[in-house]
Amino acid sequence: MPTTEANDRVQLVFSLFDADGNGVLEADDFELMGTRVIAAVPEAGDGAKSRLLDAFRHYWQTLVRELDTDGDGRVSPEEFTAIVLDPERFDATVDEFADALATIGDPDGDGFVERPHFTALMTAIGFQRPNTDALFDAFQPVDGERVPVTTWADGIRDYYRPEKAGIPGDHLTAGTVR
Repeated sequence: MPTTEANDRVQLVFSLFDADGNGVLEADDFELMGTRVIAAVPEAGDGAKSRLLDAFRHYWQTLVRELDTDGDGRVSPEEFTAIVLDPERFDATVDEFADALATIGDPDGDGFVERPHFTALMTAIGFQRPNTDALFDAFQPVDGERVPVTTWADGIRDYYRPEKAGIPGDHLTAGTVR
């Protein structure tokens, strides 16, 4: 059964994915979001940028295929809640997205995401700065300013798990929903 925290996380991510603010998710939202996010780390390589854009596109394609119950080519908030109720349908898509997002945050390829890159990416997605800072700190950074790419990718995966509560990702919803 989904936790209250999981429902809060899903509401927040829906509002962020709705990049144009029209109340539904559409392909253009994922193009707009992807473009904003890759612009946040200009020094990232073309391969990492392309991989993230592909992950955003695949995320959209999976959502519309799995959740668009009325066939209108859009995903409503009500349709989107199924991601909480049946997350296994989205595991491969979330894995691809998590790996691509965490990897673009490591443009020098040393296996760590530095705080400025993390903050830039999370801000480009639309998360609030205090919540982003709290999340980064919850990942227990090395030397205060770096987290392993794998730690962030695993944190993204956990964010989409309905049975999870008290996870670092819950910092993203503090003060934003309910």
